[in-house]
Amino acid sequence: MGGAVERDGLPGWLLPVRDAAERVRPGQLSRFLPPPVGGRRSAVLMLFGEGGHGPDVLLIERARSLRSHAGQPSFPGGALDPEDGDPLREGPVNAALREAWEETGLDPAGVQVFGVLPDLYIPVSDFVVTPVLGWWRAPSPVGPVDPAEVAAVFRVPVAELTDPANRARLRHPSGFTGPAFLVAGQVVWGFTAGVIDRVLHFGGLERPWDTSRVVELSEDAFDLARRERGGLADSSGTAASGTADRTAGS
Repeated sequence: MGGAVERDGLPGWLLPVRDAAERVRPGQLSRFLPPPVGGRRSAVLMLFGEGGHGPDVLLIERARSLRSHAGQPSFPGGALDPEDGDPLREGPVNAALREAWEETGLDPAGVQVFGVLPDLYIPVSDFVVTPVLGWWRAPSPVGPVDPAEVAAVFRVPVAELTDPANRARLRHPSGFTGPAFLVAGQVVWGFTAGVIDRVLHFGGLERPWDTSRVVELSEDAFDLARRERGGLADSSGTAASGTADRTAGS
């Protein structure tokens, strides 16, 4: 699939996102950073496209039967395989594209990878995650390939993600709070919401919003999170995330 990053040929609205990805530091994205050794290497694809409602981002809803992050909206992605190549070089890009193809049927040939964010860490699942940024220059049909893994595939307009009415902070029963987006009939939270929040902020797409607005994690989502790692998800590692508890502008 190729692990090349191509900077040029993007629409103008994505240029600030590309430039921010090149200068952002790990600590500006999350307070949960990879340990010196260990952790399971993985990658996710934050794919930007242009649909009927303007610029958008591709998300999936993970199947409720999964062991990790069950039922949660997330980016396509997963663990690196040996065939993906060097985990410190082309591996994350290849893994993000491969996983997106396996989960949604996305044709990787239509994706231009234009940036790679610093590695982040999800304590509850011990994943070291590399967020890969892509431009969907030639859209292809997408949908759940295996319902046992992916319950739904959907595109969320960037305008909805940046709408102040759809922004909040989600409070987990453990006490953790982090960014949340109330979009497409979903509550996007945890690691995925944290990455979206920071990309919007540093990419200059964020609009002022009420950071004092707090929503509670639903009982259903909490029960699914508790199931992970034998209930460790309500410990300090929390909520399938790894996202810093920070406000916009930090």
